[in-house]
Amino acid sequence: MRPGLVVATGSATHPGLRRALNEDAHLASAPVFLVADGMGGHEAGERASAAVIAEFAGYIGRPALGLDDVRHALSVSRDRVEELSTSGNGRAGTTLSGVVIASVDGMGYWLAVNIGDSRTYRLADGELEQISVDHSVVQELIESGELTPEDALGDRRRNIITRAIGASSTGDADYWMFPAELGDRILVCSDGLTSEVGDARIREILTSEPDPQVAADVLTDDAVSAGGRDNITVIVVDAVSVASRPGTLMSTDDRDIDLDTRPREAAAGGVR
Repeated sequence: MRPGLVVATGSATHPGLRRALNEDAHLASAPVFLVADGMGGHEAGERASAAVIAEFAGYIGRPALGLDDVRHALSVSRDRVEELSTSGNGRAGTTLSGVVIASVDGMGYWLAVNIGDSRTYRLADGELEQISVDHSVVQELIESGELTPEDALGDRRRNIITRAIGASSTGDADYWMFPAELGDRILVCSDGLTSEVGDARIREILTSEPDPQVAADVLTDDAVSAGGRDNITVIVVDAVSVASRPGTLMSTDDRDIDLDTRPREAAAGGVR
């Protein structure tokens, strides 16, 4: 079976300048591109994020995944993280955000998943769009009109999330599925990037650095240079070949997103 979507990817991670332990974990190997940002202290966050990524690593090498695959991995991951919390590892929990390669009638699609406040973006035709929606207190305040996006950047509640895997949260993940197009560039990152580097600068780097590994390295370096107050993880994924019809791949060196969003629901969360 030929893949409906072929990608090039780059990734980078850094503990930051204020933390001895990197509690982020990531997976950047087709068909799975995910970032998990652990929380809980006393190595609980590191173990939680690693447990989730390890579960998804079993899908490496498959040409595409379906929604049931992702939901199954999330269900098993949640059980594993809850086991960590009951085995003396603190209140273990983690975010999860990213994309997997999916297929519809042989054509390549992005299937995005998110729980927590790590983020997934899409750069298409020079426009940077955040696909995921933060599960956080400040995001809810922004949506209710009580806080502006600019004020949210410095709000003391910005690290309080309302959904996670573990950390006593029962909130489900959100999913979006949309067709891949030639030239798509997907960015997946922990909030160690977005808390230090603004969207304008992120877009500038993504549009000026054609190599996905170089783009990931530069974004990570920028976050460290800006203060590096948290762990930083970045994945950049480029769509280099996309099936235009079943069995046919189009490639180029030379994009209407229809997002099917699930209803958001409040849940207990945690502070990272």
